[in-house]
Amino acid sequence: MKSLIVFYSLEGNTRFIAQTIAEEIKGDILELKPVNDIKQKGFMRYLWGGKQAMSKKIPELKPFDKNPNDYDLIVIGTPVWAFTFAPALRAFYSKNKIQNKKIALFCCHGGGKAGTLNKMKEQLTGNNIVGEIDFMDPLIHNKEDNARKAKEWARKIVK
Repeated sequence: MKSLIVFYSLEGNTRFIAQTIAEEIKGDILELKPVNDIKQKGFMRYLWGGKQAMSKKIPELKPFDKNPNDYDLIVIGTPVWAFTFAPALRAFYSKNKIQNKKIALFCCHGGGKAGTLNKMKEQLTGNNIVGEIDFMDPLIHNKEDNARKAKEWARKIVK
């Protein structure tokens, strides 16, 4: 089964989980990168990121070299911003009409996933959701346990 891991990461948590999953299932990686991303440091990033998420902003993404429709399984990951997925994912969903695929979803958060995974599923109707999982600050809270958790989950979704 040909697998693609699509994600956006600002602080590296979602990237860490995406790379761990990709290594475990031998999947390709597609990191979403906005043309004008918010700054990675300082408190204002939370305000700007939250405002973009709440206003459902669709940022312009840098071009990517992988077509999601060429894959059987698509794993999609996001940080939780203002109780939802990051705006880069909204841009990805608006530009790529994904149908009849196996989809697995994950999110990384500092306090709770809220309805993030359900909101992602709403964007992916017409697909088979084969798994979902969340991670609490995986680079801060026991990195090794989170990597193990991601690998175990990855093995389950490809079965």
